[in-house]
Amino acid sequence: MIVCSACGATNRVPGDKVAQGLAPVCGKCKTPLPAGTPQPVTDASFVQDVEHSPVPVLLDAWAPWCGPCHMIAPIVDQLAAELAGRVRVVKLNVDDNPRTAARFDLRSIPTLLVLKSGREVDRLVGVRPKQEIMGRLEKVIA
Repeated sequence: MIVCSACGATNRVPGDKVAQGLAPVCGKCKTPLPAGTPQPVTDASFVQDVEHSPVPVLLDAWAPWCGPCHMIAPIVDQLAAELAGRVRVVKLNVDDNPRTAARFDLRSIPTLLVLKSGREVDRLVGVRPKQEIMGRLEKVIA
């Protein structure tokens, strides 16, 4: 399920179609949808983008100056592409969004939060292997 950033409509996007390289568009306004790539989230958009998400959310808490954050970014990108439609992947710049960072007590970055209905169900701190992250996500998806 992907929410259109232009009109706010929720669109069902089959993961196998994204894996085939097809680019989804909004069924209501025909705007291209950001399937398969992590989307930025802010203090202002957190409620709409994360708490109201119909699917679990993987939140990547990062900062531009953080070396380990840049190391884990390609893994997060891969997960976004592989899990499109089953998990929403978002990125939170903790420097620009201190309210959400404080809400989840984000003291170390990178931190990956697994959220369901806006509530934290799992947390991974530091650079982790893709298999470990995927295993944690599979528990929430199942």
